[in-house]
Amino acid sequence: MYLLRYLAVPTNFLSIPAVHGLKNSERIQHHVVGIGNALVDVIARVDDAFLLEHGLSKGAMALVDADQAIAMYESIGAGVQTSGGSAANTIAGIASLGGSVAFIGKVANDAVGDIFARDMQEIGVQFHSGAADETLPTGRCIIAVTPDAQRTMNTFLGISTMLNIDDVDAEVIESAAVLYMEGYLFDRDEAKLAFRRAAAMAHKHGRVVSLTLSDAFCVDRHRIDFRSLVADEIDVLFANEAELLSLYQSDSFEQAISQLRKECQVAVITRSEKGAVIVTRDHEYVVDAIAVPDVVDTTGAGDLFAAGFLYGYTSGYALETCGRIGAIAAAEVISHVGPRPLVPLRSLLPADLQ
Repeated sequence: MYLLRYLAVPTNFLSIPAVHGLKNSERIQHHVVGIGNALVDVIARVDDAFLLEHGLSKGAMALVDADQAIAMYESIGAGVQTSGGSAANTIAGIASLGGSVAFIGKVANDAVGDIFARDMQEIGVQFHSGAADETLPTGRCIIAVTPDAQRTMNTFLGISTMLNIDDVDAEVIESAAVLYMEGYLFDRDEAKLAFRRAAAMAHKHGRVVSLTLSDAFCVDRHRIDFRSLVADEIDVLFANEAELLSLYQSDSFEQAISQLRKECQVAVITRSEKGAVIVTRDHEYVVDAIAVPDVVDTTGAGDLFAAGFLYGYTSGYALETCGRIGAIAAAEVISHVGPRPLVPLRSLLPADLQ
């Protein structure tokens, strides 16, 4: 495996990549390339009658099929539409910090797909969609907000789940110092093969491979495959505490960490208000959460912590400092509705990290 060296002082990753021991460093154009679901969040205010009309359970999160998604999309009326998806949010966060990034995810040739592509391009992300499948529309998450502030979420993954080996561009993978992959995509065998292929491509060119486990239920479904992938290919793992416990089928955080050390070089485990723990084979670093006066929406907190960490990691900062940047990014996103920053995250960094 290829792993960045831990530096005590900042360096410019793109201009001094040899410090980190990366091969073919002259070809590095991006800090991170992400692979994940390409979704558009549609947030609209509705009344309770809308929920009844579409058979929705208030406050619940549910997967819906294409017909349901299109019907809700057409009837929900005016709303805010913004591109989303876990890994896409992380990539957007790195861009907001000033990093150079690319993203691989599938959208269709439709209006929602155009929104996703436009949003990513506007924030400076080099977006690669892969071949479209005309039978499936672009994935979307329809978020119905009722007058009592309850958020009812209905997700149609659409074409985003159809990522396969042919969508993994070797030149794009090689162009980034770090490959970041989203566990939510792991449900299809074709996607698992694509992850393996992407990781092999990255390691062939001396790049770092990272993975976010995404969801404890996702880990429950694919534990054996995740364990194998982590042990074989992953240099940097991201997870929350529930996902970690699911991965190792343990009720003890300490025991899960002990097992994790044997399989992964670096792991970043977020623990909500407890902050985060960064684990290596020999060390453990605790990162305190940043107090937020009013926590509005925790959606995207883990995604943005990963963004801050990876930005610091590819900029050559020590692991503790990477965690500090992650905490800053996560604190911003939980202070408002929505999984992406509303202000440039770089403007929130203290002077020593600018």
